[in-house]
Amino acid sequence: MAEQIRCGWCGTDPLYVKYHDEEWGKPVYDDKVLFEFLILEGAQAGLSWITILKRREGYKKAFADFDVQKVAAFTEADEERLMNDPGIIRNKLKVKAAITNAKLFIAIQKEFGTFADYMWGFLPNKQPILNNVLSMKDVPARTEVSDAISKDMKKRGFKFFGTTICYAHMQATGMVNDHVVDCICR
Repeated sequence: MAEQIRCGWCGTDPLYVKYHDEEWGKPVYDDKVLFEFLILEGAQAGLSWITILKRREGYKKAFADFDVQKVAAFTEADEERLMNDPGIIRNKLKVKAAITNAKLFIAIQKEFGTFADYMWGFLPNKQPILNNVLSMKDVPARTEVSDAISKDMKKRGFKFFGTTICYAHMQATGMVNDHVVDCICR
């Protein structure tokens, strides 16, 4: 049997391989999943993605199963609870940003119908961008599209969603497909 080739970044960690094979680069139009990745990508700022993946269940519990309405209604008591939760990254700025971003996420839903319509609206014909990636060194950290989305979201008040985090969000939710050309998931 021939060896299956994957993008080099996922290595052999079963959690990383599962995420790579089942989620990364697959188009997402479900607002709940988009909100989940907004929370997770914001938490990841300055850390490795595997660190966040290993805490994903902790985030799911801590952030009301990624129910944006519930997270938007979190109080100072909830912030305190989150700051004492060992299942997540306990960074006060990131915790506050998650709650603020939930409120802004809802505002975008009201304006555009869905958060997915807003995000995908930045792409030509609302179609995923398929990059011709020969090796991981060909993958950009940001693009003009991630710059535009990040700039608009920052203007709306979003926190922890700079262009690099935005591009990672785009990869995670399949707005862009950066699987290397010989990857089994391409």
